[in-house]
Amino acid sequence: MAVPFRKTSKTKKNQRRAHIKLRVPGMVECPECGEMKLSHRVCKACGSYKGRDVASK
Repeated sequence: MAVPFRKTSKTKKNQRRAHIKLRVPGMVECPECGEMKLSHRVCKACGSYKGRDVASK
């Protein structure tokens, strides 16, 4: 079984894990009601998407 020649340093370990992190979702302001919503999704507050009311249908 292969064994590492040297101990992996904290710096190298952290560089390898640099992309493993929590991300903030892309929130935008709804142009109709001003609530914060996820981009490319229907607004939960007013039900509009791209300037049209789609939730009432």
